Amino acid sequence: MAVKIYTIGFTKKSAETFFGVLQRSGAARLVDVRLNNVSQLAGFAKRDDLKFFAKSICRMEYVHRTELAPTQGMLDEYKKLKGSWREYEERFLGLMRARKIEETIAPELMDGCCLLCSEEKPHHCHRRLVAEYLRERWGDVEIEHLG
Repeated sequence: MAVKIYTIGFTKKSAETFFGVLQRSGAARLVDVRLNNVSQLAGFAKRDDLKFFAKSICRMEYVHRTELAPTQGMLDEYKKLKGSWREYEERFLGLMRARKIEETIAPELMDGCCLLCSEEKPHHCHRRLVAEYLRERWGDVEIEHLG
């Protein structure tokens, strides 16, 4: 089964831009892969607001999947202690292997989904790592980064 996964970050995007891009993508569901999704700093991307906006504006289901998020310790080491991306990436990939997400997450859930995180671009964001990890394990996965 071919699986299409989109990814998006909300940082440095207005609500108009963010929801416009999501709406045009054709994605069916927004999968929040943030560990913390209720921070006031998230603005329109706080959990309850995002769930409402995704449904009202984009006709998308919203789900929060913390098993696709890093641990708090990993986040603190990378963000607060200015750890290296390479070390963070290796630790996060190890975490996904340990969690066996390719076995516990259904391809049907991921097909047509858009992985959401806060990072503006996917280059140094775990949403890209999740999508690429699943492509390595499942095979036929197309990834499109929306921003």
